[in-house]
Amino acid sequence: MSTTLCLHPRWLIPVEPAGLVLESHALVMQGERIVAILPSSEARTRYANAEHHMLSEHALLPGLINLHAHSAMSLLRGLADDLALMDWLNNHIWPAEGKHVSDQFVFDGSVHAMAEMIRGGTTTVNDMYFHHEAVARAGISAGMRTVVGCSVLEFPTGYGINADDYIKKALHAREQFVGEPLVSFTLAPHAPYTVADETFRKIITLAEQLEIGIHCHIHETRDEIDASLKQYGVRPLERLRNLGLLGPNLVAAHVVHANDAEIALLARHGVHIAHNPASNLKLASGFARVAALQAAGVNVGIGTDGAASNNKLDLLADLRLAALLAKAESGNPQAVPAAKALEMATLAGARALGMDAHIGSLRAGKLADIIAVDLSGLDSQPLYDPISQLVYASSREQVSHVWINGRAVLADRELRTLNAGQIQARAHYWRERIATH
Repeated sequence: MSTTLCLHPRWLIPVEPAGLVLESHALVMQGERIVAILPSSEARTRYANAEHHMLSEHALLPGLINLHAHSAMSLLRGLADDLALMDWLNNHIWPAEGKHVSDQFVFDGSVHAMAEMIRGGTTTVNDMYFHHEAVARAGISAGMRTVVGCSVLEFPTGYGINADDYIKKALHAREQFVGEPLVSFTLAPHAPYTVADETFRKIITLAEQLEIGIHCHIHETRDEIDASLKQYGVRPLERLRNLGLLGPNLVAAHVVHANDAEIALLARHGVHIAHNPASNLKLASGFARVAALQAAGVNVGIGTDGAASNNKLDLLADLRLAALLAKAESGNPQAVPAAKALEMATLAGARALGMDAHIGSLRAGKLADIIAVDLSGLDSQPLYDPISQLVYASSREQVSHVWINGRAVLADRELRTLNAGQIQARAHYWRERIATH
């Protein structure tokens, strides 16, 4: 029989309903699921034989969901900074990947990223990269909920020779992990400027047949839009609409440049947006119209992008940035208030992945993806509103405990599933190898 664990935080923040903060309440988990949320006094009586864990100065909340990442690129952190996207990709990142990306590189880089994300309170990652089996194995090793995005491009890399080859590898990888509770797959056409119409049509058909999602960079830069107008005579979103890509199974990463008509189009088709505020700023891609997207009813979650373009995989920092940027971009200080920012990094991300019935909020029956954030320190005082403090004043160093699928993967700030020393040693190995070339 599964051990029953009863957590007693100072503040319990379930995320739904939005803005609710429960005090003197406990969360009870058994096995992989939350079985009850109830007053602490009642929990002590009803679950007298459970293991009771006191979190007297902590906020308890759902695990954060990183809606767009390239985990393995943690090994390229700091390699090519302060560049525009196409220069960064064509002249630095793609050549480095061509020389070094392998199954081992992807496994080591993904494990490294997952250790960093877990330490910062991220429990689910929606990834996009190559060597899909390596990403899945990394997720299992870390105990992290992992959505493996299988990249598809037209041109050859060290992983595939053409679009059909990438798709074949994606389907093969997916078959290897059927039934694995922490691993699922999406098809991830890289971007409109690297994927042809016929390939998009194949991906749409396969995604419908397999009932899996699609994950794609869209409208990230002005250059992308200008190139599409020149080549196809329409902006990328219009081209993708004509192809039938837009729908509720699509997570569109970035969407920095969207006009009013395109925002209405995204809302009408139920497309989900993975907003990447730090990466957008660092690559000078622009300012996504998050307030307008949300006002139109578009579901917007938050991603970190890869460590080569962020350079941190710190979702707490990025949800703060998302809230601040939305206010500045819209000219409205009430745009994306603290509770909404927290929802973007939790329930909105779950909704985008089709997982909101299982994760993204704290509710009896949901899977136990839970984090505890220590708000006792000097930097969190005085504390009037714990949600505000989490969004605007907290740092990832304050995350003390993380449970994924009911399993403790971080306890008292120490990793429980991964060895930090071994991860650092592998990072040093790859640094020397890459720097030599």
